[in-house]
Amino acid sequence: MANGKRKKSKKKLFIFGGLGLLVLILVIVALAGGSKENIILVQTEKVEKRTVTQTVTATGKIDPEFKVVITPEVTGEIISLPVKEGDQVKKGQLLIKIKGDQYMAQKDRLEANLKSSEASLQMRDAELRRVELEYDRVKELHSKGLASNSELETAEANYLTTKAGYQSAEANVLQSKAQLREVLETLYKTTIYSPMDGIVTQLNVELAERVLGSGFSQGTNIMTVADLSQMQAVVDVDENDVVLVSVGDTANVKVDAFGGRIFHGIVTEIGNSAKATGFGTQEQVVNFSVKINLIDLDSNLRPGMSCNADIETETVEDVISVPIQSVTARTEVPEDDSTKVEETPADQTRRPGAIKPKEVVFLADGGKAKMVVVETGISDDNYIEIKSGLSVGDEVISGSYRAISRELENGSIVRVEEKRNGGKRQEMATEE
Repeated sequence: MANGKRKKSKKKLFIFGGLGLLVLILVIVALAGGSKENIILVQTEKVEKRTVTQTVTATGKIDPEFKVVITPEVTGEIISLPVKEGDQVKKGQLLIKIKGDQYMAQKDRLEANLKSSEASLQMRDAELRRVELEYDRVKELHSKGLASNSELETAEANYLTTKAGYQSAEANVLQSKAQLREVLETLYKTTIYSPMDGIVTQLNVELAERVLGSGFSQGTNIMTVADLSQMQAVVDVDENDVVLVSVGDTANVKVDAFGGRIFHGIVTEIGNSAKATGFGTQEQVVNFSVKINLIDLDSNLRPGMSCNADIETETVEDVISVPIQSVTARTEVPEDDSTKVEETPADQTRRPGAIKPKEVVFLADGGKAKMVVVETGISDDNYIEIKSGLSVGDEVISGSYRAISRELENGSIVRVEEKRNGGKRQEMATEE
């Protein structure tokens, strides 16, 4: 009986001892796991010297460098339209003729008025000469005492009246000539000739259609004549980027209709007036028009084609550069003890309230991330110039984006993994 009790006591001892040991092991594992530091997987790239070209991207359309929109100055019916859209025209070639019967009638009437005014002037001239001779004769007789003062005064008044009538007739002649010139000018405007060599790129009217003159309104847009031998890309550049663009900058232009073909060009003009859309709303956009003269052309280029332009605003050669994604911003950065100056309470009071973030990169140094403050320059699509803070050969962390922008801090434990190669990722552990 006693032996049975001792056996049960030993069995309980083993069970509770085993449970206690298991609990102890779990506590140890938990403590060890809690003290394990977080390891961040990153990719790195060596710092090298490269040529960096800063570009500004904009969209727009192809347009002729020289074009003329033809609008009539007189109102009337089109009686002759010898050209059609796409025709090649020469300077001085007839483009359109407007019916001018009413202007011809005005011309005939004003010519008759002019002849009548000239005949009246001749009559006034003859009358003036007769009265002038009479006035001279009376003055001579008055000087000899053979004519009274009243006779002299009457002769003088008659002369002055006749002279005024002559001057009035002379003014009527001038007025008639001016009216005739005006109607002749209007009659001349019923015929429109090409102002330049080019192609009719747009024709908006038909024969026998009535058009409106531009005397008191905008007038009818009849057609457009353009010189397609000189083409340009007119693009809209954002207000933040236009300050980087200068006349003479080179550009690569891609036209949608030509696929991946690149047309080279030079910036010739930068607009001074803003083009705002969505004014007063959250979608407000302010652009400036930039004209790019295309150097290499294609006969199939047409006005109005959509295009994208990459304007090369600045190029620096043989400069230290890193991938763009390697540069991020931090408000708390490590300080150099050799240059650190202790701040007094007064200094802290004068310091601006907002701490400006600084541009930094992270280096992979002995299995840890080292934060380095850098000064950046221009950038292209892939790399950014580093003016100070790095040296050639430094191993800068280039990925992942999440790690650089959020996770990494100065002193973070990192493990470098090689970039994907053929779909298989190889990992390389650095010394911790």
